[in-house]
Amino acid sequence: MKGATMRVTMEKLGITASCSRPRVSNDNPFWEALFRTCKYRPDWPTKGFATKADAQAWVKSFANWYNDAHLHSAIRFVTPNARHGSHDRATLANRAMLYANARAQNPKRWSGKTRNWQPAGPVWLNPENEISAPEIRDAA
Repeated sequence: MKGATMRVTMEKLGITASCSRPRVSNDNPFWEALFRTCKYRPDWPTKGFATKADAQAWVKSFANWYNDAHLHSAIRFVTPNARHGSHDRATLANRAMLYANARAQNPKRWSGKTRNWQPAGPVWLNPENEISAPEIRDAA
C-alpha cells in the first residue's frame, strides 16, 4: 500500500486500507511482527528484489528458516515444525534436566525457580474465537 495513487484511489472509493481478515481486528500486529522478522534477517535484500522469481525464492528460504531453524520464544524456544511434530518434548525435557542439574550444582546462582521448560499449551491467533484443542482432537 505504498503507492500514493493506489491509496488515493481507495480513499476516493471509500475503501479503508487494511491487512486484517474480515471481522478480525488484531491481524495487523501479527503481520507486522512477521514482516519485522523478515526485514531483520541478514539476507534481507536492502535494495529490493531484481525479479519476482528472486522474491519467491527468498520467501521460500525464509519460510524454511522460520519453520525449521528459528527458535520461537512463545513455544519455549523450539521450532514450529518441532512443536507441530511433537519433537519438542524430548528437547524440553533435556533442558529441564540441564537446568535442574545446574541449579543443584550451584544453588547460589539461582534466586528463584528455573525457567519453565514444560511444553507450551495451545497457541492461537484469536483464542476467544477458536475452538479448544480437546474439541479438535475429539473431532478428528
